[in-house]
Parts: sequence; structure tokens; C-alpha cells
Amino acid sequence: MATTKWALDPTHSEVHFKVKHLVISTVTGTFKKFEGEAETEGDSFENASVRFSADINSIDTNQEQRDEHLKSADFFDAAAFPQLTFVSTAFSKVSGDDYKLTGDLTIHGVTKPVTFDVEYGGVAGDFYGNTKAGFEVSGKINRKDFGLNWNGVTEAGSIVVSEEVKLLASLQFAKQA
Repeated sequence: MATTKWALDPTHSEVHFKVKHLVISTVTGTFKKFEGEAETEGDSFENASVRFSADINSIDTNQEQRDEHLKSADFFDAAAFPQLTFVSTAFSKVSGDDYKLTGDLTIHGVTKPVTFDVEYGGVAGDFYGNTKAGFEVSGKINRKDFGLNWNGVTEAGSIVVSEEVKLLASLQFAKQA
């Protein structure tokens, strides 16, 4: 069966992360610049090969001072580690439209295996004759596993930033000719 290539469509995709702040509320951030691709056997995404990268300097939490802190050596160290990358090792169907995506996530120069939950939204054609496939991806990581160790504690003893980070992506891929 022929290999099919799919390119991530950044104009119809979003990549978010959520972190607890002071343990009482959540701060949401996005990566504004990212790219990705998938390879499938025919049109089935089971066992697809997926690659993704995000530009750390494109981080946006809707607060410039916080964004600069996240890009600094305290957190991502964008100067030394400008990309977050993911390379899949498995993409397997659980049931129906639910899949598990396993692979190697590299952040801050540290690579760890992770598994994400994926909901396949299906395939549709757009106004221009392109075939698109949609996915909702979610998972959690511990930021300290990737060397993002900065921690602040308030005078009252509250932790400023949680260790657990939720990753959420709404991704649309375009089938390549």
C-alpha cells in the first residue's frame, strides 16, 4: 500500500498548555509557530508516523513579562533550546475514534517518552479540493522531568507554578499530493 503524506495546517490548528498558578487557578499558553507532518499507509491513521515541532520563542500566555520569563534560562531557555519536538513511536487505535499516540518529546534538551490521548475527528474536503483530517490531542507531563525546575514559593508558602502541565492540541492535517 502506498505511503500517504500529511502536512500540519497551522492556520486551522492550535497548540495549548495549561499550568496551575498558585494552585488555585490555571494559566493557559499557546505556541504561535509550529509545524508537523504525518505519514500513513493509505488513508488509515493507525500506525501513522507523526513528527511535530514548536518554536519556543512563539510562546504566548497573554502577558509579555511572563512570556519573557518562560523563554529565559529559568524555564525553556529558548536561546539554547529553541524548539520543542515530538517524534512518534506508535499510533494505535483504542476503540472507535480514540487512539493513543506514543513518542519521544524533547523539551529543554531532555527527551522522554510520553503518551497522548487522541480523538480522531474524521476526514473532510475543503473548498479548494484538499483532503483534511482532524485530531484533538491531550496529555500531561511533569515539567521537572524535562529540566524545567524553576520554582517560586509565596510568603504564605504557596507554590507559584505546578509541576504538572496539561498539553492540548487541536490539529488539522492536509493530505499531500
